[in-house]
Amino acid sequence: MFEETFIFPQPPLPVVDKEQLIKSHLSLVEFWVDRMACQVPSYMTRDDMSSAAMMGLLDAASRFDPLKGILFKTFAERRIRGAIIDEARKMGWFSRSLRDKQSQLTDTCERLERQLGRSPEEHEVAAAMDMKLEDYQSLLAEVNHLGLVSLNETLDRSDDGRSLLDTLADPEAKSALDSLEARDLTRQLADHLASLTEKERLVVSLYYYEELTQKEIAEVLEISEGRVSQLHSQALIKLRGKLSRPGRGL
Repeated sequence: MFEETFIFPQPPLPVVDKEQLIKSHLSLVEFWVDRMACQVPSYMTRDDMSSAAMMGLLDAASRFDPLKGILFKTFAERRIRGAIIDEARKMGWFSRSLRDKQSQLTDTCERLERQLGRSPEEHEVAAAMDMKLEDYQSLLAEVNHLGLVSLNETLDRSDDGRSLLDTLADPEAKSALDSLEARDLTRQLADHLASLTEKERLVVSLYYYEELTQKEIAEVLEISEGRVSQLHSQALIKLRGKLSRPGRGL
């Protein structure tokens, strides 16, 4: 006698309507263009940014896998942001001279922090570089674009496209990066953020966590947009310097 075997049908895989995903999330393109408009080189127009952002949205729709448990909005934002940054790279954002200036700033900040036992103020960095304060602040504006990428760049080329900021903001995320290394990086970033000056921490917090624009941050802190840009740049130079040390993950 043969035992009767029952085969239960598997539930159907979710069907992703890519066209509908794109249509219902088109507003993300304009949102990220507005958000990053002050952070890209002047030669990158809004049309350039919009085209790159749209390509990021299309790429997100084609790669999205609902079985991974990630919201499409979250996944698409990472792809859109990354597409704008990649386009800026292609357009020559990262010149050799600009990288040299950033390295000089990073080295000076690290040296002063070791000497002072705290995060250096702007006038202290300017003096150490034998520069007038206004010249130093102009230099910060020049390298601001490099600083932006230090927290937004992707950690790898996986489909998640998670960034340093994503890791810090969501340390409990269950993903391919939920590993010892990622948790260690999260701890390091939290420690390094705490070492920034009060104004630098405020700018980083308002920009990345509250998602305010630089104009909105300027209104909240009652300072100019240019000043916000300088503080943002200096904060990220310090963070990248710390994370770039041997064994720190970058």
